[in-house]
Amino acid sequence: MEAAVAILGLLFVLFVLAGVFVTVKAVKAAKRGVDRTVAQARRTVEDTSLRARQFAQPGVVGELAQLRLSLRTSMRATQEALYGASSDDASLSEAIGLFERLSAHGHELDDELRRLEREPDRATIATRLPELRERLEQITHSAESLRWAARDRARKFADDDLASLSDQIDVEAGALRHWTRVDDATDPLREPVQPPADAPSRARAAGGAQDAAGAPAGRSTAEGGRSGAPAPEDPPAITARDPHTQPSYPWQKAPRRTEGTPT
Repeated sequence: MEAAVAILGLLFVLFVLAGVFVTVKAVKAAKRGVDRTVAQARRTVEDTSLRARQFAQPGVVGELAQLRLSLRTSMRATQEALYGASSDDASLSEAIGLFERLSAHGHELDDELRRLEREPDRATIATRLPELRERLEQITHSAESLRWAARDRARKFADDDLASLSDQIDVEAGALRHWTRVDDATDPLREPVQPPADAPSRARAAGGAQDAAGAPAGRSTAEGGRSGAPAPEDPPAITARDPHTQPSYPWQKAPRRTEGTPT
C-alpha cells in the first residue's frame, strides 16, 4: 500500500514538473514573439520618422536622417539575405560572422548619428558630415558585397540544380518514348507470312515427286527390275463389309434392304 502511494505521489510530482516546464516554454515563446513584434514596430516607427524628417527638415538634420535611413536599409537587407540562405547553405557561417563584426560598426555609426540629431551646433555637424558619410559608404559597400555574393551564390546553385534537373528530365523523357521505337520495330508475330518467290516452282516439283510415287506397280516393278531392287508384293484386296455385321449405334438408321436380297 505504501509503495502504491509513493508511486502515485511520484507520478503527481512528474506531472506537475512537466506542466511547469511546458508553461515556462510557452511563456518564453510568447515573450519572444512579443519582443519581436515590438522591435519590428519600433523599427517601422523609426524608419517612418526618418523618412518624414528627411523631407520635412532640409539641411544637416535632413542629411543625418538620410544617412541613418541608408545605413539601416542596407544592413537589414544584408542580414535577411545571409540569415535566410544560411539554412540551406552552411558555408555562409563565415560570412555571417563577418557581418556581425560589420554590424557592430554599423550600430556605432547609427548611435553617433542619433546623437548628432540632438546637437544644437549645426556648424559642428556640418564639419563632421564628410567623415560620417565616408564611414557610411565603407559600411554599406561591405554589406552590399556580402549581400550580393550570397545572392549570386544562391542563384548559381539554383542554375546548376535546374541544369541537372533538365538533363534528368531529358533522359527520363527519352526512356518514356522508348515504346515508339519498339512499336516501329518489325514484329514477326504481327507480320503476315509471305510465300517465297519460288513457291510455285517448288509446288510443281513436289507434285511431280508425288506422281512418281503413285505410279502403277508394274512400272515400278519394271524400274525395280532394271535397277536390281526386289519388286514389292501386291497389297491384299479390300473386301466390302457386310452391313448386317457392322456394329450399330442408337443414332444410326437401319440399313435399307434391296429387292432380291435374302433375309
